[in-house]
Amino acid sequence: MISASDLDAAELAALLAFHAEAGVEWLLEETPIDRIAEFEAMRAAHAARQGAGDTAARSESGSNRQTTNASRSGSQPATRAATPAAPAVAIPDSQAVADAAFVASSARSLAELKSAMDAFTGCNLKNSARGLVFAEGNPRPAVMVIGPMPNADDDREGLPFSGRQGAMLDRMLGGIGLSRADVVLTNVIPWRPPGNRVPSAPESDICRPFIERQIELVEPNCLLILGNFAARFFFGGTQTIHQLRGEWRQVVVGGRTIPAFATLHPQDLAAAPISKRLAWQDLLAFRAGLASSAHPG
Repeated sequence: MISASDLDAAELAALLAFHAEAGVEWLLEETPIDRIAEFEAMRAAHAARQGAGDTAARSESGSNRQTTNASRSGSQPATRAATPAAPAVAIPDSQAVADAAFVASSARSLAELKSAMDAFTGCNLKNSARGLVFAEGNPRPAVMVIGPMPNADDDREGLPFSGRQGAMLDRMLGGIGLSRADVVLTNVIPWRPPGNRVPSAPESDICRPFIERQIELVEPNCLLILGNFAARFFFGGTQTIHQLRGEWRQVVVGGRTIPAFATLHPQDLAAAPISKRLAWQDLLAFRAGLASSAHPG
């Protein structure tokens, strides 16, 4: 086994570059850490704190009622067996979707929408994510870039397209004369799913009003959609990004028809560098559509 001490600086840099291109996000810790057990312990501790708070509140409420009854009757209240607390009832998915739609439609600016999403509790993805990853960039752009969901870097930074994937996106945009200052960046799903798993259909439905409201408030001239999940989300169907990429399509949001163009996500290019040539073809076609005097699509 080769250790880092066996390599010179140039060889070590080349090895690290290879791992980065291959999509390696984390190095091994000195001792193994069970992340699943760590998360379960955090969730159990949170539930215990909530349970303790509920018990204290019920105890105080019961004590107040007993004192009131005793003062009315002039005698000591009879001891009664404690009534077990009713189990928490999960919000039905249909109700969560309706709540999300109401919250989103009530926002009159991106700042209001961000605050409303921070306070929203109807999506279980929020429970495992570090925080909300909201739209970032030019508030009145010609182009809105939409990815699928935050990754680990985004979740840590609280910003869309952070880390290596963000750097790759910067290069992709730079190749066609755009930068982060020219566009707004966001994701379909605003909270990172556990383990970067694909969001479920109900989770997608709950988050749909939020991304659609972002589009309505930003009012971009066109959408650049990245990756398989985001393309299916907007275009429908079960086709892959390789079948959906490279063509101008139409997306209707809030009664407005917006030209949309899908291509590969930076993660797709890290996993299969040979696909970079396809992404470059797409970006050239996207740039041509932007530059055309005719409406894209």
